[in-house]
Amino acid sequence: MNYQEILEKVKVIFSGGLSKNFKIYLTLSLAWIILIGYLTWWNGLKSPMLDKSFRWDEWFWFGIVPAVSPYIFYYIWKKKE
Repeated sequence: MNYQEILEKVKVIFSGGLSKNFKIYLTLSLAWIILIGYLTWWNGLKSPMLDKSFRWDEWFWFGIVPAVSPYIFYYIWKKKE
């Protein structure tokens, strides 16, 4: 896949040319990422340890990876047209 193909797919996403199912899946993925980010932040604040910083590694592994992996598997197993 070259740069032009990626640019065209990004244009489709932001132009509103997505199917209703894909919009639902994308909304659920973004909601999942935001929810896990909030829970990671909240657990960091309520932690008995002195370090109250945001745990980026937990947010990445429990928020980003589960939300993005179905799309990666879809593109791997998608039939070529």
